[in-house]
This record gives sequence, C-alpha cells and structure tokens, in this order.
Amino acid sequence: MKTVDLRSDTVTQPTAAMRVAMMAAPLGDDVFGDDPTVNALQARIAELTGKEAALFMPSGTQSNLCGILAHCGRGDEYIVGQLAHTYRYEGGGAAVFGSVQPQPLTQDAQGRMQLADIAAAIKPDDPHFARTRLLCLENTWNGHVMPDDYLHSATALAREKGLNTHLDGARVFNAAVASAAPGQGTLARLREIADHFDSLSVCFSKGLGAPVGSALCGSRELIDRARRIRKMAGGGLRQAGLLAACALHALDHHVDRLADDHANARRLAEGLAGIDGLTVKSAQTNIVFVDVAEGRGPALMEFLKAHGVLATGLIGLRFVTHLDVDRAGIDRAVTTVRRFFAEAPARSAEAARTGPY
Repeated sequence: MKTVDLRSDTVTQPTAAMRVAMMAAPLGDDVFGDDPTVNALQARIAELTGKEAALFMPSGTQSNLCGILAHCGRGDEYIVGQLAHTYRYEGGGAAVFGSVQPQPLTQDAQGRMQLADIAAAIKPDDPHFARTRLLCLENTWNGHVMPDDYLHSATALAREKGLNTHLDGARVFNAAVASAAPGQGTLARLREIADHFDSLSVCFSKGLGAPVGSALCGSRELIDRARRIRKMAGGGLRQAGLLAACALHALDHHVDRLADDHANARRLAEGLAGIDGLTVKSAQTNIVFVDVAEGRGPALMEFLKAHGVLATGLIGLRFVTHLDVDRAGIDRAVTTVRRFFAEAPARSAEAARTGPY
C-alpha cells in the first residue's frame, strides 16, 4: 500500500508535466548569468513579489542566509523570533558565516513578537553594542497566516528606527492563498504581503512542489550583494535551468491548487478532533499540529509508520498536506490514528500481563 507521507511538503515528487518542462528547458551557465530559464524565473518571481530583482538559490536556508548577510555586516545584529526558522533551525548560519548576531525575542502562539519588545531590543549607537540592522519575520508561521495589521505595524516600527526588514516566506504562497480577500486573487495578495518587506525568501520546493529551489527577492543593490555571498556559500550552480524550469512550471500550475492542501488539512484536523488523548490545533493552511497526552507521541508515530503513514515529532506531532496526498490518504491517516487509540487498552493490558520483557 502506498505510504501516506505527511512529514513535510518538501517530500513531493516532480509531476510528469514538471519533468517534461525540465527536459525541454533551454540551458546556459548560471554562474555566468546566461541560463535563460534561471533568468526567466528570477524575472518572474521578482515581478510577482514587486521587487526589482531576484536570485535563484538551492534552498530556503541559503536564501535566508544570503538575505541576512546582504543586509548586515560583521558586528551587526538582526531581531528575530525565538522559535523562528532563521534563528532556530538554520544552523546559526548568520552568526557562523557572517558574524551577525541574532537577537531572539519571545513570540506568541501566532509567531508575533511584541512591538514594545522589538523597540526595546534595538540597540543604541554605542560601541558596547552590536548594531541593530534588520527585523526578520516569518509567514506562514506554523501553518498560521501572520496577520496583515501586525506585518504593517512591525515593519513600520522597523523603518521608523532605521532597520531593514526581511521575510522568511518559505510558505508565503500558502499565506496568500489563505488570506486573499474575495475576488482579490492570490498574486495580488502575495504582492500585498511582500510590499511590507525590503526582501523576502520564497520556496518553490514546499507547497509548490518543485524538487529544489528558493529565491531571494529585493532591490537590485541587495541582490548584487547576495549574489557574491551565494558564490561564497557554494550556491553558484551551472545549468540550473533544469531546476528553474520546475519552479516556473509550479508558478504556472501549482499556486491556486494550494487551496486543496488547505482543505485536506482541515479535513485531517476535523477527523482527529474529539479523539480522547489528542489536542488538535486549528489548521489555517497546510499544517496540522497535534499534542498527544501522556507522552505517547513517539508510540503513535511508530504505529503510524508501521501502517504506512508518516509524520514528524520535532515540534509536537506535525502533519503537512501537499500535492502528493489526496483525500483518501487523509482519511487513511485519520483511520490509523483512531485505530491506535482504540487498540490502546488492549496494548496496555498485554504489557501488564507480559511485563516489559
């Protein structure tokens, strides 16, 4: 039986049409700047986000790293959430490679740092302190859309204090699909979100379904600096148009279908709701978090794996929907979770009878 892989939206396989687009792509040498497919992708994503330029990157981690280092120099710092991906899950790259100090702040359940905390964290112009240069936010945040009024207020505060702003927009297309006003359109909403920021990273390899790739979008001056940093970081690829073609195909065909992933996430959350021993957090986009009582999360994950359903347990129990999981796969995941809890009394009785060995 086919595995239902809900570990992440990064596990998607290229579609048949995407593979055709890849093989048909005209190629050049992107380090020399003459790969036509990469250039077309960079122009397209820059236009969609309303920025002057964009730079294709192998990964979102590298895109964020190059963005932070293009904004900040040695001895500078960036303000970021305590649990933000750019701080917690990217290996400390800005500090390791750029000597840029992170200033992490506490976040609420929606990923927001208090404006007063941001203001208080900005250092005075004094040799004792790192120079505060940048505010980094993230959208979506654990599957939730960052509220637009917060994006406006936080970035306005940053500008008022002389800071630049960067968005980790790994799933910003999910945010745009989920928060577009009736009749507005996803791409218009994407532009609204991007307009708050001096730069943003966009992943093609998550919900959009491309096998590899992200882009950093910003001013031409910033992208020129980022290109030098990308080269130092080993991100200068050659015939990268093979990968860029997949991203272009995804932009043409996989944006509005993100709504299907969101619907499947809601179906999953609703199917798991009411199970004794589970606390299901609401799903705004394509990520569902579940708290499992009595420390039974690892046992549940092992049970799911044994029955062909995969999830992750890095932050609670996490399920992520994507284009390779349909409604039948969602229903199978729900059924398997319910089976685990239905069989729990029998497993407990057997363990009590036989002992741990």
